[in-house]
Amino acid sequence: MRFQFILIGLLLAAVPLSFIGAPYPQELVLQHTATLFGLACLVAAVVFTKPTKLSFVCVWIFIVLHIIGARWIYSFVPYDDLAEYLTGSTVSDYFGWQRNHYDRLVHFASGLLGVPPASELLQKYGGMRPLGATLMGISCIMTIGAGYEIFEWQIAVRLAPGQAEAYNGQQGDLWDPQKDMALALLGSVVSVVSAGLLFRWSPIANDR
Repeated sequence: MRFQFILIGLLLAAVPLSFIGAPYPQELVLQHTATLFGLACLVAAVVFTKPTKLSFVCVWIFIVLHIIGARWIYSFVPYDDLAEYLTGSTVSDYFGWQRNHYDRLVHFASGLLGVPPASELLQKYGGMRPLGATLMGISCIMTIGAGYEIFEWQIAVRLAPGQAEAYNGQQGDLWDPQKDMALALLGSVVSVVSAGLLFRWSPIANDR
């Protein structure tokens, strides 16, 4: 547990550090409301539910991905600059992308990394068997994702257009919510298949 709290402390330290030279500090404040909520949930899980190493790492990595996205409000994460520095060409040029796709990566990760902790909770507190809990984890992830898209809709309705766009990061894509949900579903399916191949459906039984 001590090592887990050290890792959580690193995430907490990353929040104020992300404001250094931040291009959109006001929008970053709004983005970090989700960061702090996620950290609070992670602390509560460590204290009260004793998550497996796999579930803890999945949630920790997801929060790291969110902090990176929040730093540049998702729409401007400079992965192309990094790729060009390392390889001399950009990811967008290689795939022919016209928008920043970091938000798509995080939605995919929400499914990939979200199923293990969801399955673990369903096994521990729902009395479900490993396979059923892992499959039901897809429903949990999709429900959370749908709720988040509704939240983004309310943000778009209630905030000024510039602030809403900065938070939602649609980048002019009319079908952004549907694509986000599709990627979360794809990530969930990949996670379920991986759980079957690597852990025989149960991260709990394999946490030694």
